[in-house]
Amino acid sequence: MKIGIDKIGFYVPHLYVDMNKLAKARNVDPEKYTIGIGQEKMAIAPITQDSVTLAANAALDILDDADKENIDFVIFGTETGVDNSKAAGIYVHHLLGLKPNVRTIEVKQACYGATAGIQMAKGHVALNPDSKVLVLASDIARYGLRTGGEATQGAGAVALVISRDPRIMELEDKSAFMTGEVMDFWRPVYSEYALVNGKLSNEKYLSFFEEIWQTFKTSTGLSIKDFTAICYHLPYTKMGLKALRTIYDEGTEADKERLLENLEYSKMYNKNVGNIYTGSLYLSLISLLEHQKDLEEGARIGLFSYGSGAVGEFFTGILQPNYQAHLNQKQHEEMLASRIEVTVAEYEKIFEMILPKDGSTVQLDTEADPAKIKLAGVSEHIRQYINNNRHKE
Repeated sequence: MKIGIDKIGFYVPHLYVDMNKLAKARNVDPEKYTIGIGQEKMAIAPITQDSVTLAANAALDILDDADKENIDFVIFGTETGVDNSKAAGIYVHHLLGLKPNVRTIEVKQACYGATAGIQMAKGHVALNPDSKVLVLASDIARYGLRTGGEATQGAGAVALVISRDPRIMELEDKSAFMTGEVMDFWRPVYSEYALVNGKLSNEKYLSFFEEIWQTFKTSTGLSIKDFTAICYHLPYTKMGLKALRTIYDEGTEADKERLLENLEYSKMYNKNVGNIYTGSLYLSLISLLEHQKDLEEGARIGLFSYGSGAVGEFFTGILQPNYQAHLNQKQHEEMLASRIEVTVAEYEKIFEMILPKDGSTVQLDTEADPAKIKLAGVSEHIRQYINNNRHKE
């Protein structure tokens, strides 16, 4: 039985800051951002968007009534959840109007969480072939203003429907993975911002990839020639190139050229959104599928997932016949094109807007946010969400 990605879509907030202008405001050479880390725009989440609303908006545009009838498992991967107890997916379940008899959980392991969710989803569908699983990857990356990590912030969500007989990509069973105790990136429960050892994080990302890649090759018999493209977790887009450089000499010059070319297609959305943590790998996959028009059915795509702390996994997917018909490129491009640029000063003001820490009541102005689902405020420690009919949830 084939199991894999039947639908996939993403959502980003309607605001962004230009990285050239941010660099100038920080007295940094703009090429450090645009070339050095490979970022052009950074998505900015207004206070009316959190990881719940981003995920709900991403899912809203890909689900139909048949999906809602067959989804019986919601898995929400995030490292910026809104509650230490209640799964963010439960809010999404309600906002989307899913049926009651659904399992819903939240999965956390830095940027690896959504990949863990996909692997769980595969197992669930294998046992329940008529089921569909909604996997959500949603995060808001925050390091703080004028910090070393500021240029690698971002916000957005990816939604995936995992099912049998998938129309976009079959996920193959073989994978390689590993865990190691690494303090390269973390966010203590008392901190609003992530802490990161950037040099160590880059080193561990690459060493995990190289070791996992060697394990994968040994266990599967596959090599670089068997891959049309490899997509990477992209905390910033230059990271994918750094990883690919460690292995592309294993193939022919044609293999190298093919993988480098397709890597460029896989970065096009990410460089205009920024880091969305758990969703970054899957935003890269969407970017590849929607921009590289020469991908054929049967093409094998490699996927490298890395979550600091650290867990990594390399797995593969096979493109299905007529997969292009089930993508949402026009909608995605219109969403990105309709975004509003904010000045650096406006970005800083938005960034410093936070919800009260004592649970006191606050009502947010949602008029400027064009999203269908948004956060309207807090009352008695309870977040108040509104759907596209503007009724409180």
